[in-house]
Amino acid sequence: MSRGTGLFGPVLIFCTVMFQMPAAAQGPSQPVISIIIDDMGKTLDTGRRVLGLPGPVACAFLPQAAHSRELAGAAHAGGKEVLLHLPMDSVDGRRLDAGAVTLNMTKREFTGAVKAALAAVPYAQGVNNHMGSLLTRHPGHMLWLMQELRRHAPMFFVDSRTTVATVARQVAGETGVPSTQRNVFLDNTLDRTALEHQFDRLLHLARKHGSAVAIGHPHVQTLALLERRLPRLRRQGIELVPVAKVIEIQQEEAQTWQASWSHSRKAAKN
Repeated sequence: MSRGTGLFGPVLIFCTVMFQMPAAAQGPSQPVISIIIDDMGKTLDTGRRVLGLPGPVACAFLPQAAHSRELAGAAHAGGKEVLLHLPMDSVDGRRLDAGAVTLNMTKREFTGAVKAALAAVPYAQGVNNHMGSLLTRHPGHMLWLMQELRRHAPMFFVDSRTTVATVARQVAGETGVPSTQRNVFLDNTLDRTALEHQFDRLLHLARKHGSAVAIGHPHVQTLALLERRLPRLRRQGIELVPVAKVIEIQQEEAQTWQASWSHSRKAAKN
């Protein structure tokens, strides 16, 4: 038998095609991060300090906090992204903030609560969950939420991932709501070493994957960290961008990967 025409020739060609991976998606020219500060609206002093942070730090406001409306307006005027920080049921039964959505609500009650919460936070461009380790694992309730966000489009969702069992982002995708998820909690521990470690981890994930999202809270220690580290980002080759931009980048990468994979499957079939 001549080389390439016997039994193993076609098999080797077939295997080469079958196991050729899709071309890597073209990501942003440099790694990007988004940072969301949750629990906004409770106090004016720390809220104003958040608004003074450099760059497009996103601000997530509790719907019925005393200063949410005022600070959301100021955040929007200052070029900061505004999110609704929607309280949801948790598995540990912690007391919920006002304006929460719960597992025992009917669809009508649930939808009414979401509408009221959105109305309480002017200029909201997206929603992320406050707590929610119970509610975000329930597809039906997440469907009600995403359907309401579709009615308020353009509106995105950020899964805070307070449980690994969450289905929120999956349902968002099925409903056509743009979404992303939290990759790092900056301040579960408030000592300086731990905060610095989490911030470094955020940058590492951005360099590895092209983008990453962090959530922090308006603690004095967290704000001091961000005041120190945010001005250095450009020198480190990292760009701070709005959450909507991260979602846009991730969607483009997913579409490029899907197109490449479809092309590879077609080549393999042929």
